[in-house]
Parts: sequence; structure tokens; C-alpha cells
Amino acid sequence: MTVTLLGATEIRRLAAELDVTPTKKLGQNFVVDANTVRKIVQAARVQPGERVVEVGPGLGSLTLAILEAGASVTAVEIDHRLAARLAQTAAEHGVAPEMLTVVDADALRITELPGEPTVLVANLPYNVSVPVLLHFLENFTYLQRGVVMVQAEVAERIAAKPGSKIYGTPSVKAAWYGEWKLSGTVSRQVFWPVPNVDSLLVGFARATTARGSEEERRRTFAIVDAAFNQRRKMLRQALSGIFGSSAAASEVLIAAGVAPTARGEDLTVDDYQRIAQRADRAEHAEIDLTPTSG
Repeated sequence: MTVTLLGATEIRRLAAELDVTPTKKLGQNFVVDANTVRKIVQAARVQPGERVVEVGPGLGSLTLAILEAGASVTAVEIDHRLAARLAQTAAEHGVAPEMLTVVDADALRITELPGEPTVLVANLPYNVSVPVLLHFLENFTYLQRGVVMVQAEVAERIAAKPGSKIYGTPSVKAAWYGEWKLSGTVSRQVFWPVPNVDSLLVGFARATTARGSEEERRRTFAIVDAAFNQRRKMLRQALSGIFGSSAAASEVLIAAGVAPTARGEDLTVDDYQRIAQRADRAEHAEIDLTPTSG
């Protein structure tokens, strides 16, 4: 099977045919450079025979590059027009029908993926990139690794380590699932329309064993949210609402091996998990376990 890729002219033609106008407001930008989509696929180490999930395939430029590498694709697309056209575009570029499955749905609402893909590759819209990543890692445990293209600031926050000014809620929540690292730069000029922000590739490898139970994850994430909602404050103050008082928060923090005078940005995901484990035993802890997106 020889798969050909989309060029800039065809991308614009398809957009006109479907009456699709990418908007900067929604963070929608189509990649019009073949070398860039191949670079993303190479960064994700996509191998022949693998099943890849792509979120927001759009007109199909990255989709075709994944298929060119010999992988099959489950493509999740929220825009009905784009979802309906993708299979036809793939066929016109040499893709066998069984290699592509299109899911016409909101990526934030789906709870199962055809084929149980093990790799995530995507050009994620800027406004939903972190929620989508966390939703997929939480719900699809068979995802083992991936590379996504996101706004540079978002990528840096996701991959940030404790102690840095950009380390925050997304950093800790992403680290719950595994290791993250920046995987490459992307020029603004490869997009249509040209965005006002820079983009980076960020990659992940899921930990080989699950970190904790679902309830423990939710408890940990609630504590992370509380810590960073008041990130300028010491943890004994930032977590006082959860534990009833600063004194009670200090007691739990000390039991978890964390200094009450530390701030949220100083802690690793392991630290937060230990606090959550101790919080489970705290008499007056009131932790809202309502799921959050990051």
C-alpha cells in the first residue's frame, strides 16, 4: 500500500469544498507541510501494524502520515463535515478501508475506542489540549505512549518539573500517568492559518504499573487543585479548607513527610499521592472528588 500525503493546495481545496474555515479563536490550525506531519509520526515512533488514535484529524494531513508509516488509525473528529469526508480523502490517497476507523464524536465525551489503540498522535486544538490528554489517559489504559502537538506554553507546563515557575496542575496530573518530555519544535509557518503562538511536540510514556486506585487518583488531584489554586501560599494554608484548619493540614503534611511551609510547586506527584493517602485517614478532611480536567 502506497499512501500519498496532502499538500497545501489540496488542503485549501478540501476546506473550500467542505466550507470549513479554521479559526484562531478555537485554536484550529491545519498543518500544510508534509515534512512536519512525518516529523510528528517519527517522534511518536509509530511502527507498522500498530493501532494509533488521532484526535482532531481535520482534513487528514497527519492521518495520512500515520497511515503512510503502516499503522492503522482510529480518528476521533467532532466536526461532522470533516468526519464524513475523511474516509474518502484517505481512499483517494491509497489507504485501504480497513486501515482507518472514523469516530464522529467529541473526544472529551467518548469512553471507548475501536481497536484499543496503544499510541496517541494528534495536533490538539489549543483550547482543549490538557483536558483531552487527561481524559484519554484516565479512560484508555491501553494507551502506552504518544506525541501531541500543542501550544508551546502548554507543552512546557505539561513537561515541567517541580520547582519551576511553570510547574503546575497539568504537570502533576500528567505525571500521575507516566513520564513526559518535550519532543520537538514546530514552525508557525507550517500551519494554515499561521497562528499567533508557537507550538511544540510533547511526548509521554505510560508507567508500566498503575500508580493507584481511581479513588486515590481523584483524591490526589483534588489536593493538587487546592494547592495550586493558592500557589503563593504555604501548603498548610492552601490545604486548610480541605483539612478544616491550618493545624490539621500541617499534621497531615508532616505525616506524609512534607514540610507544611512548602508550596505546591515544590512537590512531586509522589508527594501529593502520600498526602492523599494520609488524607484518607484524616478525621475532618472534606475533599471534593468531583472530576476536574486540569
